Amino acid sequence: MNVSMGEDLRELYDTGRSNKYKEVSRNKVLKAGFSRAVMAMQKAGSVEDLKRLSFLHYEQLKYEYSGYSSVRLSNSYVHRLIFLEHEDGIELELIEIDDTHYGNR
Repeated sequence: MNVSMGEDLRELYDTGRSNKYKEVSRNKVLKAGFSRAVMAMQKAGSVEDLKRLSFLHYEQLKYEYSGYSSVRLSNSYVHRLIFLEHEDGIELELIEIDDTHYGNR
């Protein structure tokens, strides 16, 4: 599947560092989870394939994130990768790594 991402996420994915996502950059578990999630998205043939990968905990979001989907970066943390789906693949351009998804505000 085609996966595109913004400059900050590309930097995080390629180098493991990002000024915008410092918490993920400094945490080995979250950094590995981010890389694993992006690789799974790239290998998936469709969104249906993502649903079958239980470790991602894929879900379509509601309310203020309506129209977006998410996957979990790690089972140990509440951080989720939020993204838009398109007919030609997944676009991580409008993305957020969110730790408030489950009410941890």
